[in-house]
Amino acid sequence: MRLIIHKDYESMSRWTAQYIAARITAKAQNAKPFVLGLPTGSSPLGTYKELISLYKNGSLSFANVITFNMDEYTGLPEDHPQSYHRFMRDNFFSHIDIGKNNVHILNGMAENPIKECEAYEEAITACGGIDLFLGGAGADGHIAFNEPGSSLGSRTRVKTLTADTRMANARFFGGDPQLVPATALTVGVGTVMDAREVVVIVSGHNKARALQQAVEGGVNHMCTLSCLQMHPKAVIVCDEAAIEELKVGTVRYFKDIEKL
Repeated sequence: MRLIIHKDYESMSRWTAQYIAARITAKAQNAKPFVLGLPTGSSPLGTYKELISLYKNGSLSFANVITFNMDEYTGLPEDHPQSYHRFMRDNFFSHIDIGKNNVHILNGMAENPIKECEAYEEAITACGGIDLFLGGAGADGHIAFNEPGSSLGSRTRVKTLTADTRMANARFFGGDPQLVPATALTVGVGTVMDAREVVVIVSGHNKARALQQAVEGGVNHMCTLSCLQMHPKAVIVCDEAAIEELKVGTVRYFKDIEKL
């Protein structure tokens, strides 16, 4: 696992976008689609902004990119202001040249959520698996909606959201946690771990304890982000505020190896 430490959110977002762009460009040379897993929330917004800039200046195309989003709330139609379909359209997809049929997001209004989740896993497999899964992390160390206690071998499924997650997301629902859906459809930890690469963005003081547990603690289902310790090609990109709980020696080690 690599830990890439940047001074601030802007510089880490720029690095992450350039890293993803390089992977997309390299795969494009083989004339094969690049399969990209994507998150929502505040963490990836800077990266999306940088990727849009790369597209607009002509240095990157998404015409041969297939995407799979991590999750979606249950009970919210696609045009709901807080649905993840709407989030992705407003903050990313409407600004780039990705084909509509290449975009995959779980249907939170599905009549049979279990079958919807099974079909999502099948669609990922049919595309040859995910080349790179981009993710964020919750303050409690969850990745996607894999809350503390989630199985590290879990697949795409219906998940009940914790009170902490609903509180954290209440800012998008007028500050009322009761308006945040109680359940969501989410890829599993195992789904993320199957990706050939995983890049997770961690920024801010409120994520420092989660980062410490994920990097210095053992692999633990109570901090699902810690699963990256077991991935052969995982990168955590963070800012200085997020590393405050790490040991000085840990920070020095990861900074030193990036100089080699």
